[in-house]
Order: sequence, then C-alpha cells, then structure tokens
Amino acid sequence: MSREMTGARMVVEALRDQGVDTVFGYPGGAVLPIYDEIFQQNDIRHILVRHEQAAVHAAEGYARSTGKPGVALVTSGPGATNAVTGLTDALMDSIPIIVLSGQVATFMIGTDGFQEADTVGITRPCTKHNYLVKTPETLAKTIHEGFHVATHGRPGPVLIDIPKDVQFATGTYTGREDLRPRYQPKVKGDREAIETLVAAMEAAERPVFYTGGGVINSGPQASQLLRELVDSTGFPITSTLMGLGAYPASGKHWLGMLGMHGLYEANMAMHGCDLMICIGARFDDRITGRTDAFSPGSLKAHIDIDASSINKIIRVDIPIIGDVAHVLEDLLTIWKSRGRKTSRDGLAGWWRQIEAWKRSDCLTYENSTSVIKPQYALQRLEALTKDRDRYITTEVGQHQMWAAQFLGFEAPNRWMTSGGLGTMGYGFPASIGVQVAHPESLVINVAGEASWLMNMQELGTAMQFRAPVKQFILNNERLGMVRQWQELLHGERYSHSWSESLPDFVKLAEAFGAKGIQCKDPADLDDAIMEMINHDGPVVFDCLVEKHENCFPMIPSGKAHNEMLLAAEKDAFVEGGALV
Repeated sequence: MSREMTGARMVVEALRDQGVDTVFGYPGGAVLPIYDEIFQQNDIRHILVRHEQAAVHAAEGYARSTGKPGVALVTSGPGATNAVTGLTDALMDSIPIIVLSGQVATFMIGTDGFQEADTVGITRPCTKHNYLVKTPETLAKTIHEGFHVATHGRPGPVLIDIPKDVQFATGTYTGREDLRPRYQPKVKGDREAIETLVAAMEAAERPVFYTGGGVINSGPQASQLLRELVDSTGFPITSTLMGLGAYPASGKHWLGMLGMHGLYEANMAMHGCDLMICIGARFDDRITGRTDAFSPGSLKAHIDIDASSINKIIRVDIPIIGDVAHVLEDLLTIWKSRGRKTSRDGLAGWWRQIEAWKRSDCLTYENSTSVIKPQYALQRLEALTKDRDRYITTEVGQHQMWAAQFLGFEAPNRWMTSGGLGTMGYGFPASIGVQVAHPESLVINVAGEASWLMNMQELGTAMQFRAPVKQFILNNERLGMVRQWQELLHGERYSHSWSESLPDFVKLAEAFGAKGIQCKDPADLDDAIMEMINHDGPVVFDCLVEKHENCFPMIPSGKAHNEMLLAAEKDAFVEGGALV
C-alpha cells in the first residue's frame, strides 16, 4: 500500500495507528478535510458535542476512566479558544489528552484571516507541549510524538495546530513504529534515596502516607503496589481529591480525604505526623493551608515523576524523582529485604490517637424529615449504587466536596472531578466521555444546578449518541460554595450568589427527549434514585435540597490543619471573625 497520502488522511491514519477508537469534536471550515476523511472510515467513532469546551472535558473523562489518552478535534479561531478551559483543566490535573485544532492556511498566518487565532501562542501556558505543523511531511511524526509526550512522564494535554493547506497537501506517512522519541523522562527512582526512606519508615512512630492523582496516573500496578505497601507497614493513608480510589475506602488503614474539606482525622494526622510520605501529589494550596504551619514536625519524603514539583511549595527531606509504580516496586523490595521493620509501640500509640480523632465524627449533620439534606442525598446514592459497576463524575462546588466525603471508591479510575482548576461545567461532558468508554456501566454526574447549567447543551450529545448518563443535581438554588464563603467570611453579604430564573429541570430534560425526575421529599428519595438508575437513557434528576446547608469540616482561609472548623463551631467562628 502506498504511504503517500493527504495530510487530512494522515491525521486519521495516525489516530488509528495510536489505537484511538473515539474522537470528541465539532467541525468548522479549517478542519473540513479531516472531517471528510473521518466520514470515509469506520474504525474511529466521532462524538459530536455541542461546544468545544465539552469536547475537551469529554476527552478528559474518557482518558481518566480508561487510562488511555483522550482525543478532541476542533476548528480554528473560536474553536481553539473554546478549548482553552479544558486544556488548562487537563494540565492542572495531569490528564493525557490530544487536541487537534485546525488553522488557517500557512500563507495566511499573521494576516488576521477569518477565524484565525494564535492558537500556539494562546495555548502555550496551558499545555504540556504544543505544535504548529507547517508541512505534510512532518505531520504524522508530530502526532505520534504528541501522543508520546502526553502519556509519558507527568501526563498532560498536547495541542497540535494543523493549517488547512497542510491537510490538503500530499506527503509521505510516517508510522508510529518509526518514531524515535526525544522525550525520555526518568522513571526509576534513586536507590540510595529509597533506602533512606525505608530507614525513616523503620524509625517512624507517627507516619502517614499522603497520596495523590499521580498514583492513579501511573497505572493500575501503582495502586496495587500502594495497597500492598500500606498493608505491609500498617501505616495510615490519606489522599487528595484527585487520588480517591487508589487505596480502597473500605480499607482498615484509610483516613479519608484530607485538605480544605477533608476529614478531621486525616488533617490532624498530617499536622501531627513525624514522617510524611507524599506519593504522586504536589502540595497544592487546597491541601497545605498555611505553608509555614504545614505538618511542622515531620520528616518529609516526596515521590513524583515531575522534578519541577519537588520543593516547589514545601521543602522536603527525601526527594525521589521517578514514576510511582517503579519507585513503589523498589521501595517494597528494599522494605521486605530489610525485614519489614516498624516501631510497633509507636505505631500502636499513633493509631490510638487517630481513633480518638475519628470519634469527633466530623461528617455528622442534622438530618431532616421535611427537606432533603445534600449529605443525606449522597448517602442514599452511595447505598443504592456502591455495589454496581459505577463511575462518578462531578461538577465543582459544595456538591463536589460532599461527593468526596460521602461516596466511597474501592478502585482507581472510577472518580472524575476537576481538582486543580475547579472547572464548573466539567462534570456533564466528562460523564459522556466516561459513558462512551464504558457503555454498559452506570455513570453518574453529581452536580449543582449552577455548574450543570454551564454545559447543559450536552443533553443533545447524550441523546444523539444514546449515552445513558445520569445527572444527579443537588439543587439548592444557590452558588453553594460562594454563598458559604460569603456567610463565613464576608459578613453574610450574599452578592450575586443565587439565580432568580432557574429552569424547570424536568421540562428541560423532556425538551431534549431525556427523562426528568424531581424529588423534594426525603421519604421519596430512594424510589426516585432507583427510577433514575433503572431508566435506560439519559436522566436529569432534580434533587431539591436544603438551600443554606454548609459543607463541613473546613479549614478556613489563613488557618493551619489543626484549626479545622467543624459544623458545631460555625456560629462561634462567624461571631469571632476570620482571617481572609
């Protein structure tokens, strides 16, 4: 077979060569040659979204639930600029995606042509790497290299900008097998540093594992090795929002999520530990709170594939640069060879202290028989779905934090949420990406009404492609997290944190041909959830909840981990004022 072909065909051939089976996209003039080639083949499925931001979020959901890179295809100008939010989201959360964007013809670049934008310039700060392809001879090689860059080292988004004349021009196709990648990140950790960490583990009396999304990004072996290490040492383990599922929520060493809305026992353990072992996390501000008061008495180790994350925010004593799976494999080998030693008396006392912290019952709330409390809604959702083949996505806000607190994850790649960027509108298109990747699974997007409205148009995508995603909206008719901060930190001045013109979500669902369900009585909640689960198509579930419920526990702005605010302390906090 001749390897001579047009640039547009090279794009499709390269995607096929990379094992891509799904592309999320929206056509436009600058990518019509590529769309013409997509029309003439049957190996790659194209999902037509209703907005380019949704295409990228859907690709993220696909990537995070499969471990494979997601792919989005957008046109030039506004198509590319609409993709910027998704690209930044993927960069912050280390998600491997490829965004292919069309561009005006090479001879028109710089002339302010119709739908021209400096896509490479605009996306340089929000991609792991980006490319402008100027000749068909370099196109296939660039695509293959882009996939390699996106999926190796710390994963991230790659954008490839392809002018229209390059798509029409003819060149020689370069296969994936011909790629000689220049980018070769270090994956093996320094053995001497690992031995130093093992020695510290043997001596520690109050250790804790602090894990993040890097464990999940490293692949299923990393999560398995982490579980083995935790069970072998008996050390407590906590996780960031992005790392949920790497260690099972039912595990006996699990402390729950840590951070701003993490569990009391997790945050207190981080504050009081004498050895902190950070694995695949980056010490972001939602976790550390006040950096000068963060875990002040601990020896700190940090395992991360990204050298730039080491000592970026928190100075550590034992830096180990390498892929989590490789480092944990070596760590376990050395740990076992040295006799699996721990400070048994110290560890026993540490667990007694942790159990005392757990008795605070920090997730307690005052339930009601007259109105659905959002915590109760998620407890019932958990009880009725936990034994199913379930994937959860979320939007951003109070509902996101309650979902992290009340839903349990036993395996990696089952929890998709926007962590670093906090992108409202992420969850709905991400749920479609997950559902397309796992057509027989139950996919639920936990949402707030405000976040969900940001990409509500994707109901059209869900209906067209028969993606039976369930949209579980905790509707408090408020921008819940904004309202909470205004109550606690801004003198209860509720500046524009509610909407006076919300739609009827049941009618909205029906207008798209989907099923709508509304529930406002706690007594009806279980039956309504089961109706949602058992429906074989997309569902919009409008769950009317308490309007002014706050999400606790909470580390207030400017406070340290051991100054968490529990629900019972809220009134005193408001009266006493807070550091902003």
